[in-house]
Amino acid sequence: MNDQPRRRPAKPHRRPKKDPVRFLAFEALRAVDERDAYANLVLPPLLKKARAKGDFDGRDAALATELVYGTLRRQGTYDAIVAACIDRPLREVDPPVLDVLNMGVHQLLGTRIPTHAAVSASVELARVVLGEGRAKFVNAVLRKVTAYDLDGWVERVAPPYDEDAEDHLAVVHSHPRWIVSALWDALGGGRAGIEDLLEADNERPEVTLVARPGRSTTEELVKDLGEDNSLPGRWSPYAVRMAEGGEPGALEAVRESRAGVQDEGSQLVAAALAAVPVEGRDTRWLDGCAGPGGKAALLAALAAERGATLLAAEKQPHRARLVERALAGNPGPYQVITADGTRPPWRPGAFDRVLMDVPCSGLGALRRRPESRWRRRAEDLEAFAPLQRGLLREALKAVRVGGTVGYATCSPHLAETRVVVEDVLRGRGGDRVEAEWIDARPLMPGVPALGEGPDVQLWPHLHGTDAMYLALLRRTG
Repeated sequence: MNDQPRRRPAKPHRRPKKDPVRFLAFEALRAVDERDAYANLVLPPLLKKARAKGDFDGRDAALATELVYGTLRRQGTYDAIVAACIDRPLREVDPPVLDVLNMGVHQLLGTRIPTHAAVSASVELARVVLGEGRAKFVNAVLRKVTAYDLDGWVERVAPPYDEDAEDHLAVVHSHPRWIVSALWDALGGGRAGIEDLLEADNERPEVTLVARPGRSTTEELVKDLGEDNSLPGRWSPYAVRMAEGGEPGALEAVRESRAGVQDEGSQLVAAALAAVPVEGRDTRWLDGCAGPGGKAALLAALAAERGATLLAAEKQPHRARLVERALAGNPGPYQVITADGTRPPWRPGAFDRVLMDVPCSGLGALRRRPESRWRRRAEDLEAFAPLQRGLLREALKAVRVGGTVGYATCSPHLAETRVVVEDVLRGRGGDRVEAEWIDARPLMPGVPALGEGPDVQLWPHLHGTDAMYLALLRRTG
């Protein structure tokens, strides 16, 4: 008689099941990390392909979008939580593993997905994309995460505000410390304002459309969207907000470039420059950094209403092609050229109005491009500084005496805004062009909380826009 215990039969090998929604979200996160891609450029074609294959419906697309953007926005907070649940430095965790973990943490702490479903779906994704061994690691970490909710974890991983205010805010609101410091300096004030701003950076921005004058109307956009999916703009007379999201490209006016997707802050900048009173000639306008074309298209439409011509210049050829597409069909005369605004092909004093929306850190659009906060470094601003000053200096040379220059940037960082303008006006680092400030605030009628002027800084938490900056200058000599 055999007294040996009977061995249990081995479990049959089970091939991991691929969840198309989470797999797509993982693909997008890897593209952002590996290729320095932007989620708003990577995700739409992935979703389109999934819909074409029949893998996705509207709810699937919404979940994939939430997983990608939610994970990116809260990456700093989730990194701190994961770090508290493992016995090695976070930098030693392979990036693909960390993407699966952070996406799992977001499902557990940032969505209403049930705990068991969030863990099991994340482990299954890990089996598909990482292998069985690392899937066990993911399972162990996420089960530790389930011990507390988000508030409970933040209380454990964030330093107390009274001991290190900036580091506390950085962990709680998922921003690098240097960005918290820079935004706080630009905003001024106490704790409440900076917390409101950082919270606004983590909210999903509305899709805002612009009806380009003479080519479309807000009434047309509201009619095409339907009253249930449209809200009036807060400040811009050309804006319509999409209440429930959707695909802007499905609208006829957008397909024909008579309307477009454009943040209200961007609309206000272009409209303010166009509204400045100018004595004498007002027939030649310039957009000196026109790509990708949103402001140029609005300026071209406004210029056409007055019989003026717009020259749109863009240094990068592929971005110049985007400008051409945005301006296609404009009723008035315009021209798009590929040119470097720091080495302009136009003669000095040729224009009556000039917009120079300079390249910058993009800290004003962190709602739309949350990955930028983890990609940018404080030293990046040093690289932008000479370019920004050079472009503004050439813009002042390009406008005639009595004409107006608008210096704009999608950043509230003082080193990219008022400091640049003051340096150029004082002739620091280059030729001095005589110019004076114009108070920009009256040119944004109805917009509150515009500060002491004469320049304007818009804010996500105060105005519901990107953090656009505008200085208006009149050349005097």
